[in-house]
Amino acid sequence: MGQSSIVWVRLDRPGHESARLIEDSASQLLAGSAVFTEAHQPVRLDYRVTCDALWRTQRASVQGWVGPTEVAVEIAVTPDGEWFLGGAAVPSVTGCTDIDLNFSPSTNLLPIRRLSLAIGEEAAVRAAWLRFPSFNLEILEQTYRRLGSRLYQYASAGFSARLEVNDAGFPAIYGDVWRAEATS
Repeated sequence: MGQSSIVWVRLDRPGHESARLIEDSASQLLAGSAVFTEAHQPVRLDYRVTCDALWRTQRASVQGWVGPTEVAVEIAVTPDGEWFLGGAAVPSVTGCTDIDLNFSPSTNLLPIRRLSLAIGEEAAVRAAWLRFPSFNLEILEQTYRRLGSRLYQYASAGFSARLEVNDAGFPAIYGDVWRAEATS
């Protein structure tokens, strides 16, 4: 079983995030906490994402608050690719493999690890995007292009960023938005 962790500082607004990846032969657990501001209000979001041995999202949860509003999100994915948010089916994201937490750089690790691209290769990904601050699930079309041993070009919905990843696959540099302060 392997473990890695990281702490990021947010560059576009006040904030930090810490995440930990715990791997074993049957599953992967990505867990973290993000603390930042949104519309001049404090935000704290704790998350857990469980993937199978092939890095396919099985379930995710987000708990915390945005200002005075409590957040409690539960997501489940069936083996045939149906997604449920709070127990209700979300047909628009059926067939997605990855969760993308809109507020976090951590979930970029999931397709990076799952795709295992060779340098120069590119892949399209349809992610179930947990949008912040609405916490709705939406389709997000993404592309990952591996530029070097630790360098990727990421693009989605008019946004593009270079990702420099560490040994575990966490983005240590995420464009002009996140920078790692410590990793293990």
